[in-house]
Amino acid sequence: MSRGFTKDKTLSSIFNIEMVKDKTAEEIKQEEKFDLIWNRAQSCPTFLCALPRREGYEFFVGQWSSTELHFTALINIQTRGEAAVSQLILYHYPELKEEKGIVLMTAEMDSTFLNVAEAQCIANQVQLFYATDRKETYELVETFNFRPNEFKYMSVIAELEQSGLGVELKCAQNHDKT
Repeated sequence: MSRGFTKDKTLSSIFNIEMVKDKTAEEIKQEEKFDLIWNRAQSCPTFLCALPRREGYEFFVGQWSSTELHFTALINIQTRGEAAVSQLILYHYPELKEEKGIVLMTAEMDSTFLNVAEAQCIANQVQLFYATDRKETYELVETFNFRPNEFKYMSVIAELEQSGLGVELKCAQNHDKT
């Protein structure tokens, strides 16, 4: 667990559930793909996301732990091993799933490593890779988990670029250079 992150965070500790009890799922914001993501995460709990940087990409490894998804830069894992700390944690709250058909999510990030736009780019890739209908896209997740020697890092970048995720981030970074 990284410094500054909250352990055992509950939905009621960050969200007034009573405020949404009488609202419809559409009024709250529906999360339709959580079941697919959740089921796939059970068999493939680890994956790699690519974050656009000024010069190229930085890879982040995501590791599911119950309903939390912890992300750490690959370079930190390579250099620190088990001591590598989370730089982004996505918390999923399925408490309203049965009643309202929604799963709420929040995140905590280490702002010395990531800004909000970068954290959103990583979070969006969870849906891109885990909730996809494209067999080829999800096969990257399966290959990473079951046949790591066959995994090609550039395939993640190609999929990210094809999806259009991270374009605004890359543009903003390039604009900051001028």
